[in-house]
Amino acid sequence: MQKIKSLMARQGLKSPQESMADLSPVENLRIPSKEELREVRELPIDPQAEQEMIDSIEELYYSNDSFDMVQHELEKLPSELNLQELEEYRDKLKKQQTSVSKKVADLILEKQPAYVKELERVTSLQTNLQLAAVICTNARRQLSVSKEEFTEASLGLLANQRRRQLLTGLLKSLRTIKTLQRTDVRLSEMLEEEDYPGAIQLCLECQKAASTFKHYSCISELNSKLQDTLEQIEEQLDVALSKTCKNFDVSHYTKVQLAYTLLGKTQTAMDQLHMHFTQAIHNTVFQVVLGYVELCAGNADTKFQKMQYKDLCTHITMDSYIPCLTDLCKALWEVMVSYHRTMQWHEEHDKQDSSHTPESDESVVDRSYVKKKLEHGLTRIWQDVQLKVKAYILGTDMSNFKYDDFIVVLDVISRLMQVGEEFCSSKSEVLQESIKRQSVNYFKNYHRARLEELRMFLENETWELCPVKSNFNISQLHEFKFMGQCRSPSISPSRQAVSSSSPAQDELSLFQQFLQEGNPFELPTEKEEETEDVLASNGYESDELEKNVYQDYDSDSDVPEELKQDYVDEQTGDAPLKSASRETIRSKKRSDYNLNKANAPILTNTTLNVIRLVGKYMQMMSILKPIAFDVIHCVSQLFDYYLYAVYTFFGRNDMYESSGLGLISSRLRTTLNRIQENLIDMEALGETSGVHGAAEDRKEKVPSPHLSQMVVLTNSGTLYGLAQRVVATESLVFLAEQFESLQFQLDTMMPAAKKPFLQQFYSQTVSTASELRKPIYWIVAAKAIDYEQMLLLMAGVKWDIREIMSQHNVYVDVLLKEFEQFNKRLEDVSRHVRIPLPVSNVLWEHCIRLANRTLVEGYANVKKCSNEGRALMQLDFQQFLMKLEKLTDLRPIPDKEFVETYIKAYYLTENDMEQFIKNHREYSMKQLANLVNVCLGSHINKKARQKLLAAIDDIDRPKR
Repeated sequence: MQKIKSLMARQGLKSPQESMADLSPVENLRIPSKEELREVRELPIDPQAEQEMIDSIEELYYSNDSFDMVQHELEKLPSELNLQELEEYRDKLKKQQTSVSKKVADLILEKQPAYVKELERVTSLQTNLQLAAVICTNARRQLSVSKEEFTEASLGLLANQRRRQLLTGLLKSLRTIKTLQRTDVRLSEMLEEEDYPGAIQLCLECQKAASTFKHYSCISELNSKLQDTLEQIEEQLDVALSKTCKNFDVSHYTKVQLAYTLLGKTQTAMDQLHMHFTQAIHNTVFQVVLGYVELCAGNADTKFQKMQYKDLCTHITMDSYIPCLTDLCKALWEVMVSYHRTMQWHEEHDKQDSSHTPESDESVVDRSYVKKKLEHGLTRIWQDVQLKVKAYILGTDMSNFKYDDFIVVLDVISRLMQVGEEFCSSKSEVLQESIKRQSVNYFKNYHRARLEELRMFLENETWELCPVKSNFNISQLHEFKFMGQCRSPSISPSRQAVSSSSPAQDELSLFQQFLQEGNPFELPTEKEEETEDVLASNGYESDELEKNVYQDYDSDSDVPEELKQDYVDEQTGDAPLKSASRETIRSKKRSDYNLNKANAPILTNTTLNVIRLVGKYMQMMSILKPIAFDVIHCVSQLFDYYLYAVYTFFGRNDMYESSGLGLISSRLRTTLNRIQENLIDMEALGETSGVHGAAEDRKEKVPSPHLSQMVVLTNSGTLYGLAQRVVATESLVFLAEQFESLQFQLDTMMPAAKKPFLQQFYSQTVSTASELRKPIYWIVAAKAIDYEQMLLLMAGVKWDIREIMSQHNVYVDVLLKEFEQFNKRLEDVSRHVRIPLPVSNVLWEHCIRLANRTLVEGYANVKKCSNEGRALMQLDFQQFLMKLEKLTDLRPIPDKEFVETYIKAYYLTENDMEQFIKNHREYSMKQLANLVNVCLGSHINKKARQKLLAAIDDIDRPKR
């Protein structure tokens, strides 16, 4: 730039600033000299070459004005100078200088007309400015004259008028300020009245007014005070919001929500509300548990207040556990019902707002936020409730609770889970898992105690009849009342009878029933007396009278006279039964040896106790389905142990079990072995030796019971304890029938994956109960009739007679006398215990079967026998059958063919005998050998006899 200026100075040109100092345009117009124009014309005219020359100039020449070009060029000279090179370089520099000069000259010439024109415009502007200066001078002079002509009075009047207006505005402002100063009193009154919307509205209006007068110094202080007041209102509003978490009040909540709407903090209010609900749950449960802990501690020790809630729960005693749990659930119900009513309030107001007024975008966003927040809060609040109750449940070991107390706990928790289901459709996994843990632990201990109790009952059981009514049904027992109702977990067992009378109410949810008042966890103050009218004798007034049941039952005072007469008639004369018609006998048989009493179920006190236990177990299953399989497994053990006890008391006898008559089926044998292996602790009895089983395994087992010493099974006068055997066996059958009736209910409670266990239990255990009749009554039948005497009498009979006899042998009459005596004893037993038809049939079947086999055994002992002797055998047997058919209705006579076939075998030839031996393996080796030796002995040679005996031995060998 400095170079351009120097060039302009050399050419006689001036800058515009310098030219403006000169007002004469003529002096500024300078024509270049001829020499300058000539120099310019001599410059190269090729623009491209000229531009290239300019571009070849070093950048340093353009850097700044203080650049010393001479010094720069001198420094570039090499150490050894070459004249030719210096001249060439000098010419180059000159060319560059010439190009720059020409470029500058061209630019000056190009802008010369514009420069002249601009200079003329500046000159015109200078003239106008001089004119304006003259005008201003004149205006000032005239203003000075006007000022002198105005009077001070006129100006003072205007000043006073203006001051008046200012003071009037000031007075109005002062009155407003005075009003603002007094608003804090009114705000306090409104807050005391809980008029939060009005207080906020007033405070906001005051803040708006204060902003108008903020230029006053006193207002800035008032504005700060109003802001503090507004914050105080928000704090009180937050406290008021927290009060809705326990006792929801519509009008109160409406005020609070309107206040937050005025503040524009609807979303903040919802966040605060959920925080308050969480805090309310924590504070509520802590205070409830703390109150009971301090009450039970009985001192003023403050250490409990510093405890964590979880630790505090471990100090609850067993006596206060249920009241504390109930109060805990009541308090949590209040919190949840408040939340439920809060959601209802918002749903109703959303409908009203959307139907009456158009909504702004902001209100739509707020409503959507509130709705989502409330919906998400349901799960969060219920989760907090579950965790608090879980800590309480697991804080106490409930294994030693009474059954009724534990059922109350399950019932309360079940109701709480129903609340959760209705509250947020939750399955309450946390509660289910915690109560399942406690239930499994409790039930394991409870079942163990009940098995020991059952063992004690069985060992003290005298197997006397428990007199129940003929229409007795397990549904009449208190333990099974829950099955007759549509049980709802929200209704405690003591209140179900009341609720069942109003089914319409059951259809309502808990929140509908108890929304305004009441509490689903309110336990009834007075329990209704549960009475069970199941005993046969009514009107018991005391335990002493009840103890006399058996004595009264044993007496025949209630036996009709005509039945007494029947027995007398039947027992008179040498030929008993002839005094009574066959129709009388049949009708009496059909009465199952009963004294015309109604066919009441045969059961004992122990049976009734087992049934009650099953009811309790099922009640527990109905409340807590997750442990259903464990409970059903324990139910099966109750039945197993009862069945095993009846078998060991009355049916175990190795001598009679080895009779080969299949008294115990393979299924029953398998069942008994399974029970003995899985349930019976044989080591406790010293019956096994060797390594003891694991202690844990033995905990699950029970020692085998022992029959009470009061039960006598060796007296022939009582048919070897037949009454006790009937009561024991038929009570087991009755118990099995009750289990059959409960199968559907048990199946519905059982998890699908475990149902095969239940089916197996019924098919392999329950159904085998009636099969115990055979081995138990076989023992009676084997001892009731003297079969050995009959064998001795038969041994004294001469069978190798030579003439046909028309009179049967004496042993037949003796045997029939035994049967008549047996029949009489059955009738004697039936005076005390009803003998059902299946029992009498089994007894008669066993006796007849044993008699027939004794006959065959007697015939097999015969050493010599003629054809007439064989005819006498048939005559004896036909006489036996004819008389026997008058004593019993059992048809066909058991083992009749067994005797007839054996007698007829005396007539067989050698070949037929060989086939007979192969086809009739039911006869013993001795009996078959007798046929060969006695019947064919005189007709076949020794070789043939040996062949037949070898065939008999071959048949017998696999048995050995």
